[in-house]
Amino acid sequence: MYRLVVSGTFAMAMAAALGYILMNAGIIHPGNLQSDIELPIGYILGLVYLVMGVLLLSRWRWIRIAEIIVVLITIIGFYAMYADQPDVMWSTPGLITKIAQVLMLAGLVYLLLKTRPVKNSNVEAK
Repeated sequence: MYRLVVSGTFAMAMAAALGYILMNAGIIHPGNLQSDIELPIGYILGLVYLVMGVLLLSRWRWIRIAEIIVVLITIIGFYAMYADQPDVMWSTPGLITKIAQVLMLAGLVYLLLKTRPVKNSNVEAK
């Protein structure tokens, strides 16, 4: 079950990364996006999710905690930024990335709960 969740969470990270990269490249369009500033945020978020997918294969708890925080910030930031633009929030690219992120978040929480902390080998058992 653990490996299945890791694989699924990795796939969701890659789906979110691909969604952000395709949106920023202009291949898919998130509704009638009203923005005066052209920022490479899609490429940055795509790269962040690619790195998170690779780091997901490690078993370090602090990385899982950091990934949970990043995913939460991304989801909350999306809904805070586009609350007045429902065509962006309910667009296909918006839904694809958010569904992938919510499923990734669920997988990360599961993996965090199932990963045991690494014991210090220098401490002797009594």
